[in-house]
Amino acid sequence: MSQVLSGGHVLTLHGATPRTDLLAVDDDGRVAARPAPGAEVVNLRGACVVPGLNDAHVHFPTWSLAQHQVRLEGARSVDDAVAAVAGGLPSTPPGGWLRGLGWRDADWSERPHRRHLDDVAGYVPVALTSKDYHSLWLNGAALARCPDLNALGDVVERDDRGEPTGVLRERAAWAFRDLYARPGIDEMVEAARGGLRLANARGVTAVHDKDGWLGSLEVFQRLLEQDELSLRVLQSIPHERLGHLAALGLRTGQGHPLLRLGHLKVFMDGALGSATALLLDGEERKPGQGEERSAGAGRASTGATFSRASTAARVSGVEITTSAELEQIVRAGADAGFPVAVHAIGDAANRAALDAFARSRDAWAPLGLRQRIEHAQLLAPDDVARFAELGVAASVQFSHAPSDRDLADRLWEGRRGAYAYRSLLDAGALLANGSDAPVEELNPLAGIAAGVRRTIDRRPAWRPEQAVTVEEALLAATVGPAWLAGEDSGRGTLVPGMQADLAVLDRDPLRCPADELPEIRVLGTMLAGRWVYVAPDAPFAPPGT
Repeated sequence: MSQVLSGGHVLTLHGATPRTDLLAVDDDGRVAARPAPGAEVVNLRGACVVPGLNDAHVHFPTWSLAQHQVRLEGARSVDDAVAAVAGGLPSTPPGGWLRGLGWRDADWSERPHRRHLDDVAGYVPVALTSKDYHSLWLNGAALARCPDLNALGDVVERDDRGEPTGVLRERAAWAFRDLYARPGIDEMVEAARGGLRLANARGVTAVHDKDGWLGSLEVFQRLLEQDELSLRVLQSIPHERLGHLAALGLRTGQGHPLLRLGHLKVFMDGALGSATALLLDGEERKPGQGEERSAGAGRASTGATFSRASTAARVSGVEITTSAELEQIVRAGADAGFPVAVHAIGDAANRAALDAFARSRDAWAPLGLRQRIEHAQLLAPDDVARFAELGVAASVQFSHAPSDRDLADRLWEGRRGAYAYRSLLDAGALLANGSDAPVEELNPLAGIAAGVRRTIDRRPAWRPEQAVTVEEALLAATVGPAWLAGEDSGRGTLVPGMQADLAVLDRDPLRCPADELPEIRVLGTMLAGRWVYVAPDAPFAPPGT
């Protein structure tokens, strides 16, 4: 149905025509140059239209499931977390798992232990995922499901007697979750239905999903087949499955307009909250040095952190993939037609990733593959400009900066390159913003406010010199993710010929005071010309509502 949106403001985010007061949508769900005869008129009554909001890094099924799990973000101690678990026990189905999410023990005076959960949960298996998604806290009933914890890999924490504490980190956490505590597809599909409704209500029209390891491609495929998929999905795939993809002749970008194959996912290191990020320590080596390290050198096996000395550098943290290994993955991906999205938190991990992209550039750059580093939370000064120089995008999470500020100040004291979004932009890098939900909430408007204000509470801005402008934050939530998805010629801006993916806001984010950014509400969301959300109190009535 052709429509005309008028009576408000339209931010096209296109350089030539950045603002207009009328938007025409044709029968094919694209922005039209002029209204079609007989088009339905939607009077916006002063509201503001922006391109549909993207989340460039989200674990969508996991986030959807988390809406019904025990939430531990507010737990300031072991006792707080245990009390939340006790509160969730009555709703745990007989024979089922009690799952929770969001704990972070870095600031707790007492370390989490299986006995804390045993005291309240008894024989009910409990699996609590940390806020950064890199640790798992289990009780005795859950641990009993695994006959050999050492077979899980890094990192199984043990007490002074050599007994497992119930805390697993990195590969051990992921392996246990996949083998013993993984939710079923039907459960994920049902949860995702609610997740889609909530995402649409927040103006989201596209996501880059990182739950490929969990089977999310099947989840989205089922929703697509039932005509329930109400946003666009770019699906990442674990790099270990590249052989299967190549054997089938699959390449990035293939699929349905609403569900397409995206990037290969690789992990370089751990995370800030679990103290497993890979950090340069002491005398820094220069970019490009140190590749002579053997694959797997210095990996942790029994503790949360470690230190390793070499002739090239000192680093600390957990190394999951070496620079040399990543280079081979990038080259193999290029051969099969896939770009790589590599998780890198610490400055050593980011440097190793950039080095690998630099050494393999002859393989991927001629193909136009759009490579990306996920998070890029801590960067050495010499590495900031390398993103733009190499053509590697920074897939960041604006909300992480104010959320992590206290922990970053404590663990990364004196390091200047933490959450350096302003520096990356000034150096010419492309930024795409996401939430890393369920680490933070899937809410692009909250991310935009965090990127601009650098605070999410009443405290002054944290490292305000790294703030971005509202327009830059909007571009990182629209144009940047569309470019990474290879869809910048079809969506991301609101000019004729582009997909009519849009969100209607209750005020103009470019003209309202910065302090009002957290208060902006979504009044409506459109995907390819179809309204997928209209707020109950919206001052306009789209056709058919």
